[in-house]
Amino acid sequence: MEDYNKLQKKLGVKFKNLDLLKTAVIHRSYLNEHKGFSLGHNERLEFLGDAVLELVTTEYLYRNFSNPEGELTNWRASLVNSKMLADIARSLGIEPFIHMSKGETMDNNFKARNYILANALEAVIGAVYLDQGLEVIRKFVNNNILVKLPHILENKLYLDPKSGFQEKAQELYNTTPVYKIIDESGPDHNKYFKVGIYLNNELIAEGEGSSKQEAQMDAAQNALKVKNWHWQ
Repeated sequence: MEDYNKLQKKLGVKFKNLDLLKTAVIHRSYLNEHKGFSLGHNERLEFLGDAVLELVTTEYLYRNFSNPEGELTNWRASLVNSKMLADIARSLGIEPFIHMSKGETMDNNFKARNYILANALEAVIGAVYLDQGLEVIRKFVNNNILVKLPHILENKLYLDPKSGFQEKAQELYNTTPVYKIIDESGPDHNKYFKVGIYLNNELIAEGEGSSKQEAQMDAAQNALKVKNWHWQ
């Protein structure tokens, strides 16, 4: 039996309804192997948590910075992308509690695991919001996610690699990069995309993400490394 008290302590939240937390860490694949399991998977909580996280993050940026919308949008994207959320999920000790199928558990695809972890953190945020309300989730997001903002700003991690790659491609090749979807998986409300970035019909790199935009960003970042282009 999992010690959910340990997880609650790491999260800094004592749940009134512990089933919400338990549901937040159940991946859809687990239910395929455990048909009689009493709880559902975490996708509805993730749907809610994604919206709550965006609201709390957007409100914080709006209240604390007078920068233009475009800059704030890039900052927010840096705070809530899959890699950032997965890293935070690991630091909060969520990973050992995630219920997955044996196949998912044995899969060593790091980006796919990051995607599952990021979704689980969003589901936990949804669970905390339902159980504790907006003020508690504001504190949770501030303590665990918004604290990353100074590091992001200091290291300019918010800069858009798509723009950087396009500038370099136009400067050096006189062409504009093209992005094509190579693969997509998952249900309509929870897609996962693999995207290729091309210069003059040549595949330069691939990227993955939970949205087309995120996958394109990942592809552009990888393409910058392939070309060894420094643009920041």
